[in-house]
Amino acid sequence: MNIFITATNTNVGKSYTTLTLIKALSQKGYKVGVFKPIETGVEKYPLDGYKLFNEAKKYNQNLNKLSLNDIVPIQFSLPAAPIVAGEVNFKKINTAYKKIKSECDILLIEGAGGIKVPVSKNFYMYDFINYFKAKSFLVVQSKLGCINNLELNLEFFTPNIWAINLFDDSFYQVSYPYLKQKYKEVLIIQKDLDKITQKLLKG
Repeated sequence: MNIFITATNTNVGKSYTTLTLIKALSQKGYKVGVFKPIETGVEKYPLDGYKLFNEAKKYNQNLNKLSLNDIVPIQFSLPAAPIVAGEVNFKKINTAYKKIKSECDILLIEGAGGIKVPVSKNFYMYDFINYFKAKSFLVVQSKLGCINNLELNLEFFTPNIWAINLFDDSFYQVSYPYLKQKYKEVLIIQKDLDKITQKLLKG
């Protein structure tokens, strides 16, 4: 199973969510792998990919045979959309994907930025969902503006699951009343992790 983790924007909590899922799914007995096809803003090494790789290796010893460059095959120094930061080599992504895929039951694939970030001329971040035949998990920030960001994303695509990354409790006064009224269920990553993993594992 592949799960693609995306978000309503950049700096919303994709890496935090992926780190949380690594531990939760590993504790359920699955061999979990991580893959970040593209990371921008890389200086000495891909910081997000490094954190994900180190966490996953704690639970899945198979990953020790891989390198950080296998986990993050495309690295650009400019902190910008991939189409601006450099040319994306999809063959390199495919080669790295095959290596990591064989070492896990569940592969968590973290996107870069939001769902509509352009990767190349005719390829956007959301295209990776079909590219990897993955389930999609949309991370939503809890700060003011989350209603607008969430609903714009939901108009564009239908994720398998979406959940709130809770930054502060003001969410329950500012945004939660509307979301609770409109949607049957509002999942919070910090409080509903078991429900989230169950939904991801279904089907």
